[in-house]
Amino acid sequence: MVKISWALIAEHVDEWTGPDTDQGAAVLEAKVGAVVDASGMKPETVQHWRSDFLAPVVESLRTEGAAALARGESWSKAAGPFLACASPVT
Repeated sequence: MVKISWALIAEHVDEWTGPDTDQGAAVLEAKVGAVVDASGMKPETVQHWRSDFLAPVVESLRTEGAAALARGESWSKAAGPFLACASPVT
């Protein structure tokens, strides 16, 4: 089990607990993407936000995060106004 928490500075904080990092990364991408899509930003700004902030954090969770969690360690990554962290749930 893993717990993933995230924050969009001054906008949104949430968390998810589930069985594995792959599912957590998908949930993170979907939930943060929905918040960004509903933010009222112009479409090109939403796309920029997704490619420059969301995508690098989700990719890091899938790679470095999964490796850290497999070792029983925590992981965190920030990109611009977005921070995510994960830890094993025992």
